[in-house]
Amino acid sequence: MRIALLQMTGSIDPAHNADMLVEGIAEAKAGGARMLFTPEMSGLLDRDRKRAAAHLAVEGEDPVLAAVRKAAAEQAIWLHLGSLALRADAGPSEDSGRLVNRGFVIDDSGDIRARYDKIHLFDVDLDTGESWRESSTYDAGEQAVIADTPLGPLGLSVCYDLRFADLYRTLSDAGATLLGIPAAFTVPTGKAHWHVLMRARAIESAAFVIAAAQVGRHEDGRETYGHSLVVDPWGEILLDMEETSGVGFADIDTTRIDEVRRRIPVLDHRRAFAAPEPSA
Repeated sequence: MRIALLQMTGSIDPAHNADMLVEGIAEAKAGGARMLFTPEMSGLLDRDRKRAAAHLAVEGEDPVLAAVRKAAAEQAIWLHLGSLALRADAGPSEDSGRLVNRGFVIDDSGDIRARYDKIHLFDVDLDTGESWRESSTYDAGEQAVIADTPLGPLGLSVCYDLRFADLYRTLSDAGATLLGIPAAFTVPTGKAHWHVLMRARAIESAAFVIAAAQVGRHEDGRETYGHSLVVDPWGEILLDMEETSGVGFADIDTTRIDEVRRRIPVLDHRRAFAAPEPSA
C-alpha cells in the first residue's frame, strides 16, 4: 500500500501553511497514496508567542483544520495531520490562554477519526543556546491513542514522545502495527538521535514507523532537521527525505509485520517484572 509524507518548511502564516497542506494532499492523491502524513505544527510554526496568539483558535474554529478536512474529502484520501497548535477548548484550561499540541487522523470523507494531544513536553536548554519550554504554554495530553486506518491500527505520538519507549510499548501492546511520529526536531538533536531512535521504536515494537518532519530555516528563526522517515518493522529505512521539501512516497507491505513478529516475537515475550529493591 502506498503512503505519502509531506516534508515542509512551516511558516508563521497559517494561510500559507494551509495552501501547502492542500497542495500536498492533491499531490499525494495523484501519486497513488492511500494516506498522507504531515509534520508536527503543520498549521503554524512560530516561537514568538505574542505574534502567534493572533492566529490561534479552538479546534472547531481553526481554518487550517477546516481546509485540510475539505481537501481530504475532495481528494478522497486519508490524512494524519501531524499536529496543530490550538487553544485549549475543554476543562480547566478553557479561555486561560493555554494551548494543546494536537494531532488528527482524518478519513477520506473529511471526518475526524482520532485526536491525540502530545503527552511529553519539550523543556530543555541546549548547548547551542537554544531554550525550549513547551510546558509554559502547552497542556500535556494524558491518553494514548490508536486510530483504525486503511493501513492498520496507527499509534499516535508527536516529536519528543519519541524518547519515551514506554509509550510505544503501550501502543504496540494495545494492537498498533504502525506508529506515527510527526516532528519538528532541532538540528543538533536530530543529528545525534533521530535515525537511531526511529529505528529503535520500529524494532522494539515490530511495527512500521512513519515520521513526517519539518525541515530547514523557518521565519521565526529556528532550523529543523528534516529527514522524514519510513522505517519497516525490521528497522530498515524505506524512505529518507533528507533535507528536501515536498511530498515523498513509500510502498509498505503490511504482511511484513507478521513476518517480523514471527521471526523475533518480542511482543509475545514481554513480561511484567518487579522494580529493584532500594539499596540499604
